[in-house]
Amino acid sequence: MSVGFHKLRIAEVRRETPDAVSILLDVPKDTAHLFKFRAGQHLTVRADFDGEEVRRNYSVCVAPHEGELRIAVKQIAGGVFSTWANGTLQAGHELDVMPPHGSFTWEFDGSAKRHYVAFAGGSGITPILSLLRTGLAAEPNSRFTLFYGNRNTPQIIFLEQLAALKNRYMDRFELFHFLEDEEEEIALFNGRLDAAKIQELLTVLIDPAKIDAFFICGPGPMMDAADEQLRARGVPTDRILIERFTTGAPSASQAAAAAALAAKASGARISIGLDGRRTNITFDAAKGSILESARAAGLPTPYACKAGVCATCRAKVISGTVEMKTNYGLSPAEVAQGYVLTCQAVPTSDNVVIDYEG
Repeated sequence: MSVGFHKLRIAEVRRETPDAVSILLDVPKDTAHLFKFRAGQHLTVRADFDGEEVRRNYSVCVAPHEGELRIAVKQIAGGVFSTWANGTLQAGHELDVMPPHGSFTWEFDGSAKRHYVAFAGGSGITPILSLLRTGLAAEPNSRFTLFYGNRNTPQIIFLEQLAALKNRYMDRFELFHFLEDEEEEIALFNGRLDAAKIQELLTVLIDPAKIDAFFICGPGPMMDAADEQLRARGVPTDRILIERFTTGAPSASQAAAAAALAAKASGARISIGLDGRRTNITFDAAKGSILESARAAGLPTPYACKAGVCATCRAKVISGTVEMKTNYGLSPAEVAQGYVLTCQAVPTSDNVVIDYEG
C-alpha cells in the first residue's frame, strides 16, 4: 500500500447545497489500483495556502461499484480548505490525494437478510450514503432505515439522491428527515436528533435488538447521544459503527497524563518502516507522539487530523509496546491486530518496531 500523496485532476465540481459541493476525481489507470475503496472510507487531501500546508479528510460519497471517486465538502466558518473548495476549486484543477483509508466499513454479503439503521447529521451523510448505496445493491434481501437531521431543507446534502434511492428501493429503504427550523405535522420528525428524540425513535419506530448494525456520523452531540442510547439498550459494541470528523480538546488532567507518559518514554528507540525503507529514530518527549518524533526526524509519515480521529497515521506494531493517549479512529479488531494511531502513540518499551505498510 502506498501511503503518499498522488496528484489527481478534478473532473467535476458539483453544487449540492448552497454551502456544499461534491468533487469528482479523475484517477489515472496506472494508479487505479491504489484508489480502490470500501464503502465508508475517506480520502486525505492536501493543499498549500500562502506557504502553509493544510490537510483535510473527506468521505467518499459513492459506492465502489459505481465507477467514480467522489467526495463532498461542506463549507464551515473559518475553514480554509472548505471555503476554497466551495468558492474557487474548478474542473481541471489538481489535488494532492492520499489513497483511501478508514474503518467505518462493513462486510456486505449477497446472501444475507439484514436490517441496518443509520443516524446522520449534516455532512455526516457522506460516508453513510456510500454504505447505503453499496448495501442496497450488494444485499438484495436486506433493509435500511435512515434518520437524517439538518437545520432546514436547503441544507440537506444529497436530498435528490436520497429520494431517488427511496423510490428505487421502496420496500427496502426507509428515510426519515428531521429539521430544526421547519415543522412537519408529525411532531416526532421535528427538531434535532438529540438523546430524547433518539430514545423515542428506538421505542416507537425500531427495535434495537433486531438491528444487525448501526451506522452513526454527524455532529459530536448527536453521535454521543445515539451511542449512549444504543448502549443503554444493550446493543453490543461491534454493532455500533461511528465515524467522527473531529473531537474536543483534551481536559487538563488528560493533557497532564499524556505529558507524563511522553516524559517516561523519552529516548526510547523506534524503528519505522515506511515506503519500503526502515529508519531508526529516538522518541522525543517534547514532540509528544511517535508521529511527531518521526516527522522531526524528516520522515514523510502520513497524517491529517492529529487528533486520533481519522486514522490516516495508522501503523502496525511489529514488536515492542506502545500506548495510545486516545483512539477514535481504530476499531477494536484493528487494535487487537496491533494497529495504533501514531499521532496518539507513545512507546512503553524500548526497541519498538512499527510498520506503516503493515
